[in-house]
Amino acid sequence: MLENSKNAKSEKPKYGMWRCVGFMLATAWRERELASPLWGLVIALAAVGSNLVGLYLPPAVVRGVEECVSPGQLLATIGFFALGAMVCSALKTYAVENQLFPNITIRTAILDMLNQKLGRTSYPNLSDGKLLALANKAQQACEGNSEASEAVWDTLTELAQNVLGFVIYLILLSTLEWWIVALVLATAGLGYWVTKRLSDYAYRHREEEAALTQAILYHVDRAKDASFTKDIRLFHLRPWLEEVTGKALTAYRDFKWKVGTRQLWGEVLDLVLAFLRNGAAYAYLIGLVLAGELTTAQFLLYFSAVGGFSAWVVGILTHLTTLYRQSLDLSVIREVLDYPEPFTFEGGKPLSARREDQHTLTLENVSFRYPEAEEDTLSHIDLTLHPGEKLAVVGLNGAGKTTLVKLLCGFLDPTEGRVLLDGEDIRQFDRRDYYTLFAAVFQDFSVMAASVAANVAQEPHKEDIDMDRVRACVAQAGLTEKVESLPGGYDALLERRVYPDGVQLSGGQIQRLMLARALYKDAPFVFLDEPTAALDPIAEADLYEKYAEMTRGCSSVYISHRMASTRFCDRVLFLADHRIAEEGTHESLLALGGQYAQLFEIQSKYYRKEAVSHEEA
Repeated sequence: MLENSKNAKSEKPKYGMWRCVGFMLATAWRERELASPLWGLVIALAAVGSNLVGLYLPPAVVRGVEECVSPGQLLATIGFFALGAMVCSALKTYAVENQLFPNITIRTAILDMLNQKLGRTSYPNLSDGKLLALANKAQQACEGNSEASEAVWDTLTELAQNVLGFVIYLILLSTLEWWIVALVLATAGLGYWVTKRLSDYAYRHREEEAALTQAILYHVDRAKDASFTKDIRLFHLRPWLEEVTGKALTAYRDFKWKVGTRQLWGEVLDLVLAFLRNGAAYAYLIGLVLAGELTTAQFLLYFSAVGGFSAWVVGILTHLTTLYRQSLDLSVIREVLDYPEPFTFEGGKPLSARREDQHTLTLENVSFRYPEAEEDTLSHIDLTLHPGEKLAVVGLNGAGKTTLVKLLCGFLDPTEGRVLLDGEDIRQFDRRDYYTLFAAVFQDFSVMAASVAANVAQEPHKEDIDMDRVRACVAQAGLTEKVESLPGGYDALLERRVYPDGVQLSGGQIQRLMLARALYKDAPFVFLDEPTAALDPIAEADLYEKYAEMTRGCSSVYISHRMASTRFCDRVLFLADHRIAEEGTHESLLALGGQYAQLFEIQSKYYRKEAVSHEEA
């Protein structure tokens, strides 16, 4: 906790406060929403105007009484100031209402910029922990009206208001002794600084507070979690949960007591300084009145101005602090938008025209190491995937199989070596064009909240979907019976988190759906990364029997730590120790009697047991 608080205290944004303000103004200009800062200026002028009405009205009334003006003149004076107050109030209200929409527009524009950045960023960035952490903070800064990306306009408006009021009041008080102004500036500044140091404890320790809050929420959620209730009862965990929850609540209460105590002392000190400041000014002004150098009306004006001037000073300091804190979030937004790209989707040369079954992929002495990793995930890999070839890549978990697929797909660039398409380095190509060559089924599913047909075709508009092709691909993937049994069939909606009446498919069914999607794309390269991970061995064997026909004419790569895919493949690679340890056909590798043969024998025993159990059932 102490380390976190130190980090928070020494936090320095990459982009300074005024550069962040410039970024917001530039965004407003680009979105043609300069009305936001302009309306903010109107609000500031109206607010200061209303304040000046409150400042000058009492002295004006007192002066009228002292000079024994007629009741009509006195009422006219009051009416004049009242009219001014109403005009200022109406103008401020109108400006606030008109500023709201531009503020929201700018915030949503920034959110859209962030989404575009994350949607178009190079794939390696999506594995970069620093970028992901920054992106999370940036998204939070755009979530609502009170967040920095919108609230900054209110802060700038308040700051402009306080600066304008400060200048006007400074001119007014400059007619008095200089030490009056100096005293107000000194006491207001000292009071703000000390109060901020005392009361800002919560901000400097916000990560500590967040951790304490998270601990409480975690324990409460665990106590309410229906899936955990069995464990609570079987293992008698209730006393333990109550104890740890109580400790978390006590720690949070102690933290809030520290915060409250510091805030209280800050407020007391501020009151003392205000008393000294106003007392000195009051005594000085009374002396001038007794000496006949000030009228009662002037006394009232100057005394009110002293308090108002102090408020303007504190307001400037307060809103500069707020602006700085908001700039921390705005700086994070800019860091995400300006995050460097290892490569871009666009700008490369187009792919050369070629028959789909004639593409060759080559890894030429390829090594790859993830950022901050101590060793290569893959080291000095030489591999050529020939047109129409079926390649199985097997090995234990962590051998680098998925990384190999990502390199072939162009998601990652090698740390060393080259990936070649038809003899040309893929870094020369437009990545968007390059990605059109590939269809894949990955371990992590990417089901959209849409219909079954839309998920297969990856097309949101129903009229653009080739339903005959969808049905054929679903049939090839062995999912026809399940889909046609759903309410709505191919129009059935997936994802209950979005659609309350949506369909929830099993893991194995989703894998088959992803296979149907890959088949629908009809790409020259098909990569299947653990395509049967969610299937039992019997279903796995059944599905693999269909793969050869489904991928006919395509160059296909089957990634698995299980061996069911190897029998029908033209070639098998066995990865171990970050390298290609063994290479050959299924039969030749069995005859070799190496690591592949040993692993195959172990899995075969397991499969035989599963088959016997399946027959007995």
